[in-house]
Amino acid sequence: MRLAYLGTPAIAVPPLEALVAAGHDVAVVVTGLDKRRGRGNELSPSPVKQAAARLGIPVAHAVDDVLGVGAELGVVVAFGRLIRPHVLAALPMVNLHFSLLPRWRGAAPVERALLAGDTMTGVCVMAVEEGLDTGGVYASVEVPIGPGATLDELRDELVRVGTRLLVDTLETGLGEPVPQAGEATYASKIEPAELRIDWSRPAEEIERLVRLGGAWTTFRGGRVRINAARLDDGALVPTVVQPEGKRPMSYAAWRNGAQPAEGERFE
Repeated sequence: MRLAYLGTPAIAVPPLEALVAAGHDVAVVVTGLDKRRGRGNELSPSPVKQAAARLGIPVAHAVDDVLGVGAELGVVVAFGRLIRPHVLAALPMVNLHFSLLPRWRGAAPVERALLAGDTMTGVCVMAVEEGLDTGGVYASVEVPIGPGATLDELRDELVRVGTRLLVDTLETGLGEPVPQAGEATYASKIEPAELRIDWSRPAEEIERLVRLGGAWTTFRGGRVRINAARLDDGALVPTVVQPEGKRPMSYAAWRNGAQPAEGERFE
């Protein structure tokens, strides 16, 4: 099948590579603009743009560029931009979405499922409509969320399962999508302020925040990231921490260096 592919971050690379490996003709890849990344602050292409270059696929940044290339279908994976009605009218599109819709529509479905304490999530191949993740579902697969799963581990599993689902669904034919049923929830983007640990919250909630990655607190006015932690008899016990400007270290090593006074705690 001749396809147009729309995606930007690293999680959108495996599906693109798998579609090409399965024999699909990807006519164009539409991705985000180059951004300044890293210490050198130099312009760098998105992961999907880099993959497209390796695969020899033309790259564009405007969604309208999917038109006029002879594509039969558009495939959207973590593109992050709404697609305008006139494009959808000209080219049908499917989206690989990393949740069991209608739960967690929006930008951060994996993160919100983890933070909410969901025990089950999944992936959907869905029809792209004007609304945000409102289209009918062609196929879906459930994926359990393990009790200690980190965001990176869960995302990797969802990408693996979703890539297979996407390829299989296009191979067998889309058929008719099934309308979404049930209560819809919205997965808003994780804001930086949400990553600061509120020690008044239940230990289970804080532990899930730590598994999300980037959770932080302060000690004596300096920021300390909590990179890993465990629950012990209902209490949160940090296991790996990272003081600002330093490398990650064991919590025991940090305590030996910081030597907290009796009663002194993270703030």
